[in-house]
Amino acid sequence: MTVPDWFTDAKFGIFIHWGPYSVPAWAEPTGELGAVDPGTWFAHNPYAEWYWNTSQIEGSPAYEHHRTVHGGRPYDDFLDAWRAESFDPADWIDLFARAGARYVVATTKHHDGVALWDAPGTGTRNTVHRGPHRDLVADLATAVRARGLRFGAYYSGGLDWYAGRRAVIRHEDLIDDYGRPHEAAYAAYALRQVRDLIDRHRPDVLWNDIGWPDAGMADLPELFAHYYATVPEGVVNDRWDGAHADYLTSEYQANRQNETAAHWENCRGIGLSFGYNRNEGPEHLLDPAAAVRLLVDVVSRGGNLLLNVGPKADGTLPGEQRAVLEGIASWTAGHAAAVYATRPLEPDAATPREGTPWIRWTRDDRHAYAFLADVPVSARGQVLLRTRPGLLDPATAVRLDSRPVQADAVPVGILVTSAGLGGPLPTVVRFTLAPSRSVDAGQSHRE
Repeated sequence: MTVPDWFTDAKFGIFIHWGPYSVPAWAEPTGELGAVDPGTWFAHNPYAEWYWNTSQIEGSPAYEHHRTVHGGRPYDDFLDAWRAESFDPADWIDLFARAGARYVVATTKHHDGVALWDAPGTGTRNTVHRGPHRDLVADLATAVRARGLRFGAYYSGGLDWYAGRRAVIRHEDLIDDYGRPHEAAYAAYALRQVRDLIDRHRPDVLWNDIGWPDAGMADLPELFAHYYATVPEGVVNDRWDGAHADYLTSEYQANRQNETAAHWENCRGIGLSFGYNRNEGPEHLLDPAAAVRLLVDVVSRGGNLLLNVGPKADGTLPGEQRAVLEGIASWTAGHAAAVYATRPLEPDAATPREGTPWIRWTRDDRHAYAFLADVPVSARGQVLLRTRPGLLDPATAVRLDSRPVQADAVPVGILVTSAGLGGPLPTVVRFTLAPSRSVDAGQSHRE
């Protein structure tokens, strides 16, 4: 099987983390995964969706917050307090589509074990019977597909603090021994729920997290066969303990080595958390320009970006997150051709990739696109693109925002001159590829 073109061409997806943890909505904004000392991560976890675990670590700020603000109440009180009374799925998905997302991956069950649909085995501990009293997975899947986007389902297979083990995780090295439920009973429970998701919602992306219980590893080949038979153009991520993967994932700064794969996806929040964290300020959030540049950087290296939103408990998207998505929407409206259905330009065709100015490249079957940002005022609107001789035709240079541009061949590449070139948001200059370089960039092959 090949990885379907829709996924390789999509480039941009929206992740949604929404659950009872959106009620306390609290975590320390300590830093990005992969850039924080693992020894301090769990007691100072910036992920608000880990609140149940973090708030049980005595001496942690979350423990003290839970004691003083919430009286140490049971976690499931937050499920009943989660009302989603202002939830309008069509409004969310309209914003995601305008921002340029081509797929949406929604959390269906996170580590707290709360299912966002009437999942088998959950009894009344799900959003149909408690809290929102809605099948949130069905609501989102319907809205996503109504806008012509692909729907994906996140499922926490490797951690479940309710149906699985309930030991508090204090260090990454203790997850396997004390945190992950590897028993046959939990393996059967998780398998039944994932099959139900496949049969009910036919997710275009099957996004598992934290691996899979040891006792259920033998079930996975049949599960994947059933999935592909049900969703022929579906894709599976890599978090199944090595059982199978259509693409690899990185998360913030963690597992960046996976970004050299033929198919990969980087996921992160607009801030430092996936679940909504009322403790985050502007200094912890991407601004629109940084989000656009993140998207361009990922795409220029051959990946997809899965950018997360964390809704509030009432079902509204935080204003600061909406502002970032609106900023992305404004930019992608005029620059979509340089992003979607593109591939990286040959790795040795354009250097440097770092430094000032900021330069990235993509290509399609006929064109190369140069993204330019942070051009110093002292450069007087000029940027030198160091390209391989004969790769691009300078006479074909066009700015995608329709402003005038001049491109001249020089001994070391192409000198681009244009007023107002490359502020924080990338300017895009398109070139026609030389005939010998024009190939079908839409072909996709499994690793």
